[in-house]
Amino acid sequence: MNAASISSSRFVVALLLAAVMAATRWHHFGSVFSLPDASLAVFFLAGIYLRSPLFLAGFLAEAALIDYLAITVGGVSDFCISSAYVFLIPAYAAPWFAGRWYAARHRLAWSTLLPLGGALLLSVGVAYLISDGSFYLLSGRFPEVSAAEYFAQAVRHFPAYALHTALYVLLAAGVHVVVAAASGARLAHSARRP
Repeated sequence: MNAASISSSRFVVALLLAAVMAATRWHHFGSVFSLPDASLAVFFLAGIYLRSPLFLAGFLAEAALIDYLAITVGGVSDFCISSAYVFLIPAYAAPWFAGRWYAARHRLAWSTLLPLGGALLLSVGVAYLISDGSFYLLSGRFPEVSAAEYFAQAVRHFPAYALHTALYVLLAAGVHVVVAAASGARLAHSARRP
């Protein structure tokens, strides 16, 4: 691949990831009419495909803009906006860094599924602890909830949180394999031409 082709591919990936975040973030948990939030998967995939910290900053800005518009224009509750909101920066940086870590180990081989799954699960766990934990501690919304009650709720909610992210990454991995196979077939076909 030449530099122009790589740059073009990154631009396409950035646009696709931005569109996925815009389409799913509006209602964070999903509903009958909307998909669950794909933000963690977007940051993880951005770490893999778009390694520049500028993309991390760009997706952080997009997330904040979507939240602002959802609340001011879309009528979404501002319940989640508190002094803990700033902790979304390190929470979203965790999957981005994990994606960067995985990118250095990626090959189109079954053996890279374990590092992929491990990096994803660990980073989603760290993101959950940072975002949910800071909200519990700093938002002022849970003065009567003990740490034990909070922990019980966190354990109950984390599997869905992780599952939604894993499904988005699994879908992206499938698309990656299909595109890689199609690119390989195209290269092989053009190499056979006289």
